[in-house]
Amino acid sequence: MADVHRVLSALADPIRLEIVRRLSRAGGGPTPCAHLYDGVSKSTASHHFKTLREAGLTERSVEAGQSCQRLRVAEVEQALPGILSAVLRAADELTPPQ
Repeated sequence: MADVHRVLSALADPIRLEIVRRLSRAGGGPTPCAHLYDGVSKSTASHHFKTLREAGLTERSVEAGQSCQRLRVAEVEQALPGILSAVLRAADELTPPQ
């Protein structure tokens, strides 16, 4: 798990924060990458997925031939207790989820 600075830096980007919001609402299971972003190119989305993965927030898998992402809630909670829920709650208060 990366340090708090790396996690917060990853979550500071609005596109990555929205990806994490969508993963959080998906209930923790693998979610197809195509369901996690709008309005950016596939290569830009790939960059954002890589940043989230390198920060330790997500992991990639392939399910039924589709590239998927999963939010690592338990792992993040163990390393940085409360940070994910606090950031998501604050983001929802400032900007309603898309």
